[in-house]
Parts: sequence; C-alpha cells; structure tokens
Amino acid sequence: MADAVAVARAGAAAAPGAMAAGPGSGRDALEVSWVQGFSNKNFGFINNQTVCYPRGNYILFLDLETKKTTALQCETGPVGAFAANASSEVVAFSDRKLNPIIHIHHFPELNKLTELKGSAQLDYTLLAFSFTGPYLASYSSIPEFVLSVWNWQENILLCSESQPGITATSLSFNPINWQQLCFVGESSVTIWHIERIKDEHHLKRNPVELPDEQGSISPHEDLFFPVSRSDDPYHGPDLPVSAIAGLVGDEAETFVPRNSIKTFVHPTAYCWTATSEIYMGCKEGYILAIDADKHSVSILQPKPPPEYMQKISDVVSYVRREVQKKKGGKLNDLQKPIFSMAFCNEGLYAAGRDGILLFYHIKDLQYEMKVCADISQPISSLIFSPDYASLLLATDQGPVYSYKPAHSGEAVKLLDTCSSCFLAADFLTPGNKYCVSVTVAGEVQVWLLEDGTCLGKLNLDTEATAMACCPSSNSVAVGTRRGQIYFLDVTKAEAPRVVHRIFLSDFPVLSLHYDQSGQFLIARTTEGHVFILDARPSKLFQVLGYIVLADEVLDLSVVSDFKNDLVEVMVLLNVAEVQRARLEIFCLSSAITTDNDKCVNDQGMFNASVLKNKQYELDYPLRSAVKLKDNIVYGYCTCAPFICKYHLSEENMSEDPPVFSSEQRIPSNQFGSGFLCVSPNSQWLAAAAKDGVLFIYNTSTMDILAQKHCHSYQGGGIRSVTFSMDGNFILVNDANDGALVCLKWKKIKKTEVEEATFYWQSLLDTLNKSISDENVVLKSMAEWQFDPGSTSKSLAEEKFKEASLKSPGVDGTEEDGNVTNTNDMTWIGQKIQKVIREETQRFANQKEELQTGIKKLRKTIQKMMHENEQVPDIEKLEHQEFNLDMEEQEKLQAEAEQEVARARKEIEMENLANCYLQDFIKYECWDAMCVKGCAVKCFHMDCEVKNYPLQERSKEELETLGKVLRLKDSETADLKVQKEDLEAEAETEEEGEKEAKAVADDGESFCLIGSLSSQYGGDTSILYHQRDLHTKEQRVNQIVLLKDIIYKVKTAFNKEFDIVAQQKEQEIARVKERNLRIREILEQLGLQVEVWEPTLTDDEMPERALTVQDSEIKAEKFLTQEEKEKAEMLAKLEMEKRLAATDDDRLRALDDMMGGVLEVRKEDILKMEIPPPPFISKPEDLWNDEEKRLFGEYERKVKELNEEKEEYKQTLENEWKKLEASIQETTRNFDETVCKLSERKVKSDMVIYQEELKIVNLTCDLLLDEELDTREAGLYNCLTKKKKEKVKKAKTILTAKNKVDAYTATYKDAVDEEKNLERRFPKQFADIPDDLFDELFQLYSSRPKNPRTEILLDTANPYGNCSDSEDYKDALTLLMKAMDELDSPEHMPEGLEQSTWEKFCQARRNKMESEELVKWKALKLAEMQAFFQRRTDENEKMKSQIENIFKELTWLQEKKMKLQQNLIVQFVLKQGQVELKSTEIPDYSDAILIKKSVVEELNSSILTQGEKKIAAIIEFKEFSRGIRQLEWEHKKMRMQIEDLKEKARDIVILPISKDCQLFLTVLNYDSHIAQHIAGMEETLRFMDKLHKKNVKNHQKKIGELKKCIRLKEEANYELSLQLKEMLVSVSERRNIFEAADTRDISEKITRQRYQEILKQKNLRDLIKEQKEEFESLQSELEILRARRPPHI
Repeated sequence: MADAVAVARAGAAAAPGAMAAGPGSGRDALEVSWVQGFSNKNFGFINNQTVCYPRGNYILFLDLETKKTTALQCETGPVGAFAANASSEVVAFSDRKLNPIIHIHHFPELNKLTELKGSAQLDYTLLAFSFTGPYLASYSSIPEFVLSVWNWQENILLCSESQPGITATSLSFNPINWQQLCFVGESSVTIWHIERIKDEHHLKRNPVELPDEQGSISPHEDLFFPVSRSDDPYHGPDLPVSAIAGLVGDEAETFVPRNSIKTFVHPTAYCWTATSEIYMGCKEGYILAIDADKHSVSILQPKPPPEYMQKISDVVSYVRREVQKKKGGKLNDLQKPIFSMAFCNEGLYAAGRDGILLFYHIKDLQYEMKVCADISQPISSLIFSPDYASLLLATDQGPVYSYKPAHSGEAVKLLDTCSSCFLAADFLTPGNKYCVSVTVAGEVQVWLLEDGTCLGKLNLDTEATAMACCPSSNSVAVGTRRGQIYFLDVTKAEAPRVVHRIFLSDFPVLSLHYDQSGQFLIARTTEGHVFILDARPSKLFQVLGYIVLADEVLDLSVVSDFKNDLVEVMVLLNVAEVQRARLEIFCLSSAITTDNDKCVNDQGMFNASVLKNKQYELDYPLRSAVKLKDNIVYGYCTCAPFICKYHLSEENMSEDPPVFSSEQRIPSNQFGSGFLCVSPNSQWLAAAAKDGVLFIYNTSTMDILAQKHCHSYQGGGIRSVTFSMDGNFILVNDANDGALVCLKWKKIKKTEVEEATFYWQSLLDTLNKSISDENVVLKSMAEWQFDPGSTSKSLAEEKFKEASLKSPGVDGTEEDGNVTNTNDMTWIGQKIQKVIREETQRFANQKEELQTGIKKLRKTIQKMMHENEQVPDIEKLEHQEFNLDMEEQEKLQAEAEQEVARARKEIEMENLANCYLQDFIKYECWDAMCVKGCAVKCFHMDCEVKNYPLQERSKEELETLGKVLRLKDSETADLKVQKEDLEAEAETEEEGEKEAKAVADDGESFCLIGSLSSQYGGDTSILYHQRDLHTKEQRVNQIVLLKDIIYKVKTAFNKEFDIVAQQKEQEIARVKERNLRIREILEQLGLQVEVWEPTLTDDEMPERALTVQDSEIKAEKFLTQEEKEKAEMLAKLEMEKRLAATDDDRLRALDDMMGGVLEVRKEDILKMEIPPPPFISKPEDLWNDEEKRLFGEYERKVKELNEEKEEYKQTLENEWKKLEASIQETTRNFDETVCKLSERKVKSDMVIYQEELKIVNLTCDLLLDEELDTREAGLYNCLTKKKKEKVKKAKTILTAKNKVDAYTATYKDAVDEEKNLERRFPKQFADIPDDLFDELFQLYSSRPKNPRTEILLDTANPYGNCSDSEDYKDALTLLMKAMDELDSPEHMPEGLEQSTWEKFCQARRNKMESEELVKWKALKLAEMQAFFQRRTDENEKMKSQIENIFKELTWLQEKKMKLQQNLIVQFVLKQGQVELKSTEIPDYSDAILIKKSVVEELNSSILTQGEKKIAAIIEFKEFSRGIRQLEWEHKKMRMQIEDLKEKARDIVILPISKDCQLFLTVLNYDSHIAQHIAGMEETLRFMDKLHKKNVKNHQKKIGELKKCIRLKEEANYELSLQLKEMLVSVSERRNIFEAADTRDISEKITRQRYQEILKQKNLRDLIKEQKEEFESLQSELEILRARRPPHI
C-alpha cells in the first residue's frame, strides 16, 4: 500500500442519472484514479497506522506514515453513517437513498463482506461497532427512529427498538461489555442493555437523569402517579396535573406542565472507562460520571488545592470575573465546555475550543487537572490509536496533531490538511504531471497526478471564489470574494508562492479563464463586469481593461484562433424580459497588449470598436454554453433536461440581434441545474449537474462515451470539471461534500487517444518557448508580502458592504481629488482617481473662478435677505424668492409633501384604528347594555350609589332558562304528588304541632336556602334543595337558576334605582324653580349672594362621555374657506335681526314715559322715589309757609314710602329664608332616600355574593367531577396498556422458562459427558505401569496458561483485560493452540510409547474440549436464568403496578360516590347564633348534615322510651322492695324457729315434759285441750280465708301482667311488620342498585342504618330478657307465697 493507490466500489446499485443510458453507454469507460479530501468530523482508526473517514461518495483510508490515500467508492450515492473497527479491520457505512443499506468492507482488500438491510426508509444517522464480538449498532432517522443491533458476520438482525422523535448525536458500545450501549441525544443520555436468552436478544431502555443547567441533580418525579396525595374535605382530592388539564391517553402519561419543565445539560463529548463508567462533558462546563449499571449521575468536582494555592486561585477567579463583567460577558462564560474526550490507563484526556489538551486524574468524584499541550486551534475530536501509543487531535480547520502520552511532549503536527470544501481544480502546464486545487477557505494545494500525493500547499487566508492555471507558464490565478486576484508561482511544486496581487474591484471574482495560448486572463465579476488581463508574468499580469455587460452573466467560454491570432470570448447572458438566451461574442487581438492606450478610454473601459461585439439570440433559455472553433455552440437548457446544439453562421444574421434555433436537441439523463465543459481539443463535451453524475459526449456525434457517478445530489452536485491537455485525466470536484476526484480513461478508442495526444503535442510545441521564457521571469519575481491592513477582514467586509452603495468611480477619493490610500483602492478606483486628478489639474483656474463667483453671490443674497427682514411685512418677500436653485427647492418641497402625505396617512390609519377601538369598546360596554351603568349621589353627603349594568340576555340563555324551569316544574309536581300521598298516610299528629313545625320551617327557610335573595327580588322556590344536588345535570341547572336569580335581584334593585334617579331629577327641577325666585328676591334686595344650584355629575349622566362639547376642545377649530364664509353670513344676519328688534318706536316711547310698563307693580316699590320739591335747593329760612307745608308733606310721603319699603324687604327676606329651608329640607330628605338605597345596594351585593358563592362551589364540584372522570379514563387507558404489556411479558416468561428448562437438560448432558470422560481415562490406559499412569494422570489434569491474557496485559489498552468468551469456537481454537506446547514430545514421560502419548494427548484434548463446553454452557445457562429472573421481576413489578391502578380506580369510584353525597351546603346564620367556648374550631370531618325535624322526632321518641323505662324501673323498684320485705319476714320467722327449737331442746333436757306440766298445773285438762283445738281450727280457717284473698289478688296482678304482655306482643308484632316492610324496601333498593349499577348510598348512611337495626335487635333482646326475668320473679313469688305461714 506504500506506493499503490487503490479505488474500490461499494454497492451494486447504479447511479440515479445512469439508469436510462442503457448498455454500452460508457459506464465503465472511466475509472477513479485517486480521491482527495479530509473530514475531521467522523474519522477513526482501521489499524495502528491508518485512519479512515467518509468524504462525499467515498471512504478514504489515509496511511499516517506514507501519507498515501486509498478510496472506497459508494456507487449508490453519498456515504451516510460511518463506523470503523480496528480490531477486525472492517468498516461499515450506509448509503443515502430510499431504503438504505449498510455495507461492510474489509481492509486492506476493500472487499465487501456483507450487506445489512433493515427497516430504515430514508437514512441511517449513526453506526457503531462493538469492541468485542461481531456486533454493530445502527440508528435510523425520521420516520422510524429505530435503534438496531446486528450480528454483521452472520448478517442477522438481533433486536431493534423504536423511540420516535428522538434525535441522536452519538452512539457507542461499552468496550468491556458489548451488551451495554450509550445513546446520547441533544440533552438526554440513555443506557441500553442488550439482554439475550439463547438466540433471542432484547433491548431494554434505561434513561439517565441528567442535572439541570445549574448543576443540581433532582430525582425523577412521576407526575402521572404522584407519590403523595392530599385529600382536602372541601376542595376534594389532589389529582395529577394531567387530570386537571383534561388529558386522556398517552399524552396524559407524558404531560409535563411548563413550570415543571427543566432545561438539562447538553452533552458534548463522552467516553467509556475500564470500570463501565461514562465520563461526559457538557456544554455548560460540567464533567459528569455516569454509572452504566445503576444509571446514576455524579458531577465531578476539582480537588481542593492547598490553602496558599486556594488564596491565589480565589484572587485569579475574582480578577477574571471582574474582567468578564467589564467586557459585558456572563460569568458562566468562564466555564469552558469540553467537546472531545479520550480515556486511557493513566486517566482522562479532554479538549475544547481553546485548543488546550487537558489531562484529568480522577479519584472519588474529584479530579486534578494539568495542561498537556496547546495547539492554539479549536480541537474537534480526540482519538487513541488501537495500540494506545499515540493520541490524535483533530482540529476544526483540518490539521491533525499527534500526542504521545508516554513521552509527555508537545503535540506534533501529523497532517497539514484542510477540512474546507474544494472550490476548483486545474492542470498545471504541461498538464500531465501536476494539478492544482483551491478550497473555499483559500488553501492552494499541488497534487501529483500519478497517485494524488500532495506535494505542496499555500494558505492565502482569504475566501476564494475562482481559480485557473495559465497554459503559457507555471502560474496560477486565484480570485477572491473581495475582488482580488492572487498570482502564484508553482514552478516548484513543493513550494508554491504568491508573486503578485491585483485588486480589481469591490465585487467578488466569479470565474477566471485563460485562453489556450496563455496570453489573456478573463476575469468575471458581479454587476456584469468582465476584466481582461495580460496573463504573462513578464507583463506583470497587467490589467488591459474591462467591459460592462447589460445583463447578468451566466457562463463564459474562451476559444483561441491560432491562425488569425485572435481569442474569441463568448458570454452567456440572462435576459429577464424574454424566455430566451443571449450570447455576446467579442474578439481579443494581440493589439490590445501592444497598444493598450488606444483600445481603452481614460477609465479603463474597452472601446466598442476594438472588441467587435456580436449578439445572438437563442430560442431556449440556457444555463451554460460552450463554443467550439467552427462556430458550433452547445448549451445546457434551463427549462428542460436536454442539450441544444446551435450553428452560429453569418447567413442567418438578418435580424438584429439574430435569433437562432437549435439544430439538435440531445436528451439529458441528468436532473437539476447543470453546466458544460469542453476538452482542449474540442473532441469531448462534459455535462455535469446537481445529481453528481458526469457524462462525456463526443462533440461530433453527441454519443455518450462515458458516465461516472462521482458525486451526489446531497453534496450539491458537481461544482467544476476540467480536462487535462492530453485528455488522459479529468478533475471533478463537488459543491459541498469536499472530495476532489481524479478520473482517467479505462475504455476508449485508440484513435481518440491519438488525436488528443497529437493536439497536446502540437500545442506544447507552440507554447514551449513561451513557457520557458515566462517561467524564468516567474522564478525571478520576488514573493509578494501580505499586507495585514489590506487583507484584514474588517476592511474586506467594509468594502464589500459599500460595494453595493458606491459606484466604482468614487471609491477612495476626496472632494479635491487627492488619493486617500492607493494600496487599498481597486484598479477601477485608481483609474477613476487618475481621471479626476487630471481634470482637476486641467480646470484648476476655471474652478477657482467659479468658487470666487459663488462666494460673492452668496454674500449678495445674504445681504438682500437681511434687508428683507427690515422692511414692513407687506413689503417682505418669501424665503423661497431668494432661492436660486428652483429645481432643488421643488425637489425639497416634493419630498416635504411626500413626508406630509406619509405622516397624514399614518395619522389617518392611527385614527382609524382608534375609532375602531372606540366603536368596539362602545358597543361592548355601552350599546350592548340594556341597562347602562350610572350613579346617584347625595346633595349634602359624600355618598354615591351605582346601579347594576346589565346586558340583554341572549336567546340561547333564555331558551336554556325556560328548559330548566320546565324541568324543575315537572320535578316539583312529581314531588308534590309523592308528598301528598305520604301526608295522607301520616295524618296522626296534632294541628298545633303542625302549625309549630310550619312556623319553624318558615324561620329556617333562609338558613337552609343559604341566601336572602327572596327578600330582594329573587324567587328561591324554583331552586333545587342544596341537599338534593347529587347529579351533574342538577348542578348545571342549579347554576342556570342561580344566574337567573342574580339577574332578577339586579333588575329589582335597578327599578328602585331608577325611581330614586327620577326623584333626583325632579328635586333638581324644583330647586331650580325656587332658585329663580330666590334670584329675583336677591335682585330686588340688591344683594350679591351666590345661590346653590345642584346639577347632575358625569357619573349620573354617563352619556355625556360619548358626546364631545365645543367647550372641551382647547384647540381652535379649523374651518375651510366655505365654512368661514358661511359663518360670516350667519353672524351678519343675526346682527341685522337684533338691530331690527331694537328699532321699535312704541317700545321706546313706553320705556321713556313709564319705564317700559303700563302699571306699577308691587315689586317696583323698592325702585320708587319721591321727587323733592323744587325749592329744596334754597335755604330753609327763606321758605314760605306754603313751601314749608309742601316740605312737610314731602317728608311724610318719604317716611311712608320708607316704611313700605322696609315692610316689603322683610317680606322678601322671609320668603327667601322659607325657600332656602324648603330646598334644604327636600334635599336632605332625598339624601336619606339615597342612604337607604345605599343600604339596599349593600344588601343586594351581599345577596349576589351569596348566590355567586353557590355558583363557585357548584362549578368547583363540576370541575372536580370532570377531573375525576378524566383521571379514571386515563387510568383505564394506562391499565389497558399495562395489561397488554403483561400479556407480552407473560409470553416472554413462558418462552424463557421453556428455553431454560431445555438448556438445563443440555447442560446436564454435557456435565455427564465430561464426568464420563474422566471415568473412562483409567480404563483407556489400564495396560501401562502404575508409575507412568500416575504421571500421566497429573499431566491429564494440567492446563495451559491463557495466552490472550498475557498478550493483553502487555498493551496500553485500558480495556485489554476484558475476556471475550462470546464465541465458543474461537475460545476453543485459542485453547487448542495453547495445547500444542503441552502435546510436544518433550513433555512425554520416559518409557512411554509414542502411540500411547498420542492417544493420551487426544484424550486430554477431548477432556479439555468437554470442560470448555461445560464452562461455556454454564455461562449461557447463567445468562438465561438471569434473563428469566429479570423478566419474572418485571412481571411482578407489572402486577404490582396493575394492582395499584385497580386500587386507585376503586379509590376514585369511592371518592366520586362520596363527593356526590358529601355536598357543600351554604347556611345563612345570624350574628351570635353560633358561639364557641374556645378559639379552637371543632373538627367537622366526620359530621353529617341532617334535617332538624329528624333530630326532633328522634328526641321525642327517645323521651317516650325514657319515660317508659323510668316507669318500668319504678315498678321494678316497688316489686323489689316487696321481695326484700318478704325476705326479711322469712328471715325473722327462721330466727323464731331457731328460738323455738332451742326452747324445745331445753324442754327435752328437762325431765318433766310440758304435757306433764300441763296435766299437773291445769285443773280441767280436757277442756283446755278442746279449747286449744277450737282456737287452732279458727286460726286455720282464718288463714285459709286470707290465703284465698291473697290468691285472688295475685291472680288479678297476673291478669294485669298478661294484659301488659299482650300489649308488648302487639307492639312487637307491629315492629315485625315494620321490619318486613323495611326488608322489602331494602330488597327493592338492592334490586335498584344492582340494576342501575350505582352506589348512591354512602358508607356512613349504611352504617347508620345498620346501627339502627342493631339497636332494634338489642331492644328485642332486652325485652325478651326482661320478660324472662319477670317470669322467674313471678315463679319465685309463687314459691314464697306457698312457703309463707299464715298470720296469727
């Protein structure tokens, strides 16, 4: 592999574009010579010195020592997912097509081992090989998102699992245990366990809970099954958020509210450790340690440094934070995230964007960090070689560094590559040895055509846009986005250098083209500029000139005419007006290089006569076009997939410009936009398009010579195609996949090769002298030095942004024509600058004269304007009269008018929006109200009452209300009929008790209803009773009725409000009438007193806010000219009317004679004056008698008039006071009315709030009921899923059990076989001596050491100590190889025959094979048993979950029944009615709400039973007293008996008996005896009589007791009848309950009924016991009576 370059093909499918070409279409005519490109995103080791990576349609294998590249091609398109396995030296990749396939190839042969066909429809995103075993994991993208595990050696899909919607970023096996997979997403990590039982494999998902962005780790909270649940007796049980949100189904189980969503850390890199742990770096800067077995996460913390180091670290951290704050950055930015990791025996290596390689020594979740290397470039990935001798550091820019941990040195650059995409490639003169490529990033590379070896490179540090190689020298031109062209010297392929740079324009260079003679370089830029440069280094790459084309340039083709020494340039233009293509052809002669000044104007533009432009119109729109030497043009059509052929003959040029039709249309098998490229000898035509397929046509016959699928549509298709001058090689590069492909002919006609070679040789013969001369000049040119200022990014961006705003003629100049910076100016700018400088020098005098005249004119105009300010206003001129530039003035006026129109339009639109908003608000808040909101205020108090604004109830609301009322009426009628039936049966109570109960019910109605709305206009009779709201329909109907009551309460208050409002208007009218009289009185009295006159405020008349009064407008009203004229005319007419009214002779005469009245009124008495006599002016002593008499009369009249005036004034003042008192009285009475209305409003608000509280409680109940239903539906859905899972698990368990049992039998057979082999050993060697047998038996028991362990212990691989016991055959093969040493003859005991030794060796091998088989089967059996146990545990867990769901469902049903019975009842209690002795509120959780009548009936029954019990106790007491008396008498009599017995004993002791004594003492003994007998008989008769009397009394008592017993029996009979009825009722209720399947009766009510039944039973037992006791007492009494002696 050192010198050879191999290219293999992967995939049997043909290219998409080649499907229609048919056989013999040249599919095998081209072959890939070599492929170049590098990818730092996804590469890996295939062995210790070779890395592989995908690039476009190829997988490249790069030898790190020889730097040689081998390519493996994917024929079906681009390479998708990719993975490499160094231990097996295999590579796996997927193609990117419909139903993609995973291909697996072996290195270095590159032969295909197998193809894996899965269920993926679009693409695979990830592939990963296992460290041990033939296992491969794949993950497909949308729509499946399936994780699959394969056995790639046997082409078997082991298991797969789908996880929809999860996008993966990385996937890897545990190197220690292939049965663990780490699946990493954008913000999630999942550990997949691969469980197997015999040949079945299963994937088990184990998600890992990552910490949040703050680094806190919180346990997972199951929102669907919360751990704790609170049960509020008022608000109901605490349900999950999914039930509250109303979610049912799978969404309910995964729903997470927004406030509970946490943003987790974002993994960026991770690696496995030797202990099956995972170290993971995060974007937030944390380093995590994940236990793959326990699925737990820990955050690694730095080990605390010593105290003195901690102080220094704190100071440094503080300084960094302060610097970061000043820079405006976040403090979190100081934590640098890790983007790549690699693990080894020593510890963990990590790197980030800062380019620093760090080493972490981790111990007990703490780490110590040290810096290993600093490469000053962002590191994208870290990869250890398979032998762990070196660590590769791949950077974002492309260079790869090598770091050897054992040497602990600096990182050494291993590969100086570039990861950017190739822009273009071309062949270096003479075209058969070297080629040059350039990337988008500006890196130029020189390649050896033979094997694609990179000989040299140069980085321009700028974005390149075009590149071309000069045919006349070894120079290369590179165009950039900033409009510059770099010229490179490549005479030394190993050391290319920049020798010159030209800054053409501010626009990017789109393409560069050399003519075949190497004389001209044509550069195409944007804006239709085409520059012509001298391509020879001897002319220092002089810019000859440029042309500007009117339309957009799509393509450019250059043809050299060596006979006429002309170069034809054909330009394809995009004409937007017509759907046709336009060609413009101009010729370049050598004259423009020799006499360039005559060919261009002062600005560098070519004269039209020099180029001889010709235009042609083509009938089809083209995307690309090329011209051959015989005026043949081929074009790639834009609208349809075909190639058009045109012949541009002079005969068809009758039109201007002529329109040419295509002579031939060749169908193309490509899709997408494409382009054409012609070979140097014009023999072959290449067509390339977006599909990535290259077609080669014969230009004479247009037959397909070759086709090659070298790139893909996903990679952007083919960007450029270039033929070598000898025609042997073709360079192809794509747009985005970053691969440069060199093709060479494999099958081609010999004549075509000879023609191409002949043309190449003839061209070289023509250019040899020029090449040698120009190369000498090129070598002598000094290397161009990069100017940081001219190539800086900021300058480039600034120029690029200004390019679209500035014209080329004003760049880099000042007003006076001086150059600011010539180095930074474009070539066009320098030309324009030169022209401006020459014109400035030529017209300097005229310019100075014009400037002087302008200054004088300015001073004159300023003086005239100053004089204009001093003259009167009527003589002043407008400012515009002094404006000499009328055009500029009109322009400014037009701009001002446009600005005014724009502002007016904006204002109009804003006013329109405000008007719409006003109308909307007015409609919603005013027009839609049937009762407008207003207020009533007091006259003298700060009291205000507002009404209730009401909207008109909609038709739907009224229909709903009517429906509910009809339903309620029918229910009320039904209940009334039932009540009448019950009352007819229970008419046993007294009328007084009924009246008392009715009064009590009336008093309790407000309390039970829960509001006082019936007193304020609401009808509460239509409501359901609060204790009867058990169903959802009843609650909804109750809400409708409550809303109706609220509406009626508001309506009732509004009626009272309207009355008061009208009353206020009337009062104000009365006050105004009285104020008129008061003003008249004040006017007559001549007093200036302010009269109080009330008015209605804006709150009382809200409609004022909708009308704008003229007085509210502060700005002057704008009137048009017509409105002004009309207003003046109306004012003139009004003045004429007033003058006509005042010009009346009759009124004027009446006013002069009698003051304007015909008679004197009483009101005018205060105005009357007595005229004094005429002699009043004379002195009093000169008066005569008549005058004195007249003066006396005058005084008398004056006195009388004054008295009348005083009397009238007093009358007016009294009237004034009365009017004011009347006003005060009426207004204060009105204020009292308003206060009462305010109290009424407060009470109405209270009632409304009471009803709204009911509505809120009912709404809460409905919501809670709905939440319970939702939760129940969600649990049933979850239960269904769990049952299905349980069925699957049960099947899996059954299958696993059967397999375990079957395999256990196999294992026992293997164990028995192994024991039989050991037993047969003595029999096999029974004929040898005992000493030899003992020695053989010892050798029979000896075992070789494990060679694999010894080999792995010597390596640096941290995962090397893991044992691979997956394949029994491999393990047995290794063991047999280790047995070869023990089977050697040197270990044979002395005296043993060779045949016996061979027999012994075979027997030992058989024994070891049997032991290995038993060991392998034991491991398999243990694994199967573990699988079976795990499935059993999961099944038990599933059972527990199902049981928990059943329990919660039962609990939910109980809660629903309880909530249906446990209603919220609202009471209205008077203040002080409920009093508590202490501040502690009792616990009413177990309280039951019952009706008061029930309690009273129960109390009355308890009192009755109590009285009966007391009577029975008294009777028992009296009876017990008699018994005690009888007992006392009995005791007394017994004592008397004992006394008599003692006396008898004494008599017995005496020797003389009584009889003897009587006989001795009594004289008449016989008579005495007879008398005694008679007395005894009398006593006996008396006792008999007494006994009969007592018997009669006792019989009478027995009769009374029997009567009482009979009454008790009748009562018991009635109770038994009631019991039967109750049993029947219970049976009926049970039947109803079973039929309706409801549980409306709560548990408490059932328990209460049960307690009542127990009480009745206990009472029956007590009666029975008392009856038995009474009978026993009665029997004892009879016995006592029988024993009692008769009274003496």
